[in-house]
Amino acid sequence: MISENPRVRFAPSPTGYLHVGGLRTALYNYLFAKKNNGAFILRIEDTDRTRLVEGAVENLITTLKWAGLDYDEGPGKDGGFGPYVQSERLDIYKKYTDELVRQKKAYYCFCTSDRLKQLRDEQQKTSVQSKYDKHCLHINETEISEKLKNNEPYVIRLNVQPDEMIRIDDIIRGEVIFNSNVVDDQILLKSDGYPTYHLANVVDDHLMKITHVIRGEEWLSSTPKHILLYKYFGWEIPKFAHLPLLLNPDKSKLSKRQGDVAVEDYRAKGYLKEALVNFVALLGWSAGDDREFYYLDELCESFSLERVNKAGAVFNIEKLQSMNFAHLQKKSDEEFLKLLKEELAVSSFNNHSLNDEKLLLIIHSMKERINFVKEIILNGSYFLTRPQSYDLEAIKKHWTHESAQLLQKFAKTIHDIENPLKEDYENVLHKVAEEAGVKNAAIIHPLRLAVSGVSGGPGLFDILFILGKEETIDRINIAKELVKV
Repeated sequence: MISENPRVRFAPSPTGYLHVGGLRTALYNYLFAKKNNGAFILRIEDTDRTRLVEGAVENLITTLKWAGLDYDEGPGKDGGFGPYVQSERLDIYKKYTDELVRQKKAYYCFCTSDRLKQLRDEQQKTSVQSKYDKHCLHINETEISEKLKNNEPYVIRLNVQPDEMIRIDDIIRGEVIFNSNVVDDQILLKSDGYPTYHLANVVDDHLMKITHVIRGEEWLSSTPKHILLYKYFGWEIPKFAHLPLLLNPDKSKLSKRQGDVAVEDYRAKGYLKEALVNFVALLGWSAGDDREFYYLDELCESFSLERVNKAGAVFNIEKLQSMNFAHLQKKSDEEFLKLLKEELAVSSFNNHSLNDEKLLLIIHSMKERINFVKEIILNGSYFLTRPQSYDLEAIKKHWTHESAQLLQKFAKTIHDIENPLKEDYENVLHKVAEEAGVKNAAIIHPLRLAVSGVSGGPGLFDILFILGKEETIDRINIAKELVKV
């Protein structure tokens, strides 16, 4: 039973880019909130000061908004539970850490890094689990006061009790049980005064009234520490749902070593946000049928955590490309035109003189031949400028001693037609071929080469109609001079 108006959060660390796994976590939180009339909260977890990247917070927010995942509360959108950046909440964490220390549920630890290293080395030699040995738990109050007075560096650790069974009722994985004997006395407050992920996470989730914690599988092993903190504070424990790992095709964990993992990389390559969101949604979830094509609002209607798989999900780039193609084909003329203009604006053809009518003709001729809008420019540059060279293989294969004469005949015949339509170009070509006693291909291939410089592409008569009579004739004349056999 889902609580009324659930509250969920996406809590990334601002370490640079948004991983596609992070996008999926944000998406599932967003979908769950929208499906259940809840709130989607963005919280920035920036307590690890060594990993901060300048501008990363702004980039995260920009990328989420690009994907259509607008948060209800977060930086710049205070819903009464802020601040939503952890580095602005240090006094809050100190207050709750002091409370745990007073109740003997946490303790000061003054161990040096040398002692901790020696402890780890000894444990490794004897194949004992590497964990803190509670050495500082037994320091008396007088000694603690003296060390604090002398400004000795310290951390505060969780005082984990032995032999306790910690149960997690995970929405995706069912019941998961840990023995507290394998749980370390985790550091809660670091020597720099910043909390660790574990403390800040639990305190913020409680104070922000988070009802469901939806996050990656990698956090499952940390959840016992979080459960203990909830119990030590006497707080209600939220529902947990740990999402499956994202995998490379070889079943290894998705990492930058084997390809792009940043949402920003896929955006820069020209993937549509609708396609990327649709694709990521299916990495571990399905509605229980064969449907694969979704828009974001349709995902909001269909999504449920109960339909998320336990097994890792393979990130298949070919599947993403086909998804991008499918979404591209569904774009209206107006949407497609806008996308093409955006690509043209950042290309070397930003000073083109084609009007919207011509651009739409180009779109219609190439739409079914591309996976990305930018491929119109890459593969159809001849619509925007005359060929700078001609495909040598195509010349060898299709350009004969008769080609120049046949093209000259075609140019002369088309010249006499005022404002020729697409079918006029086709009729003229058939007529010239028939009169010359050659097959249509004897003109089609050299003509395509003359006007585009390449041997493939959309329909030849589409190209000629888009270029227009004068430009077609000019390109034929140029090719006749430059192409030699």
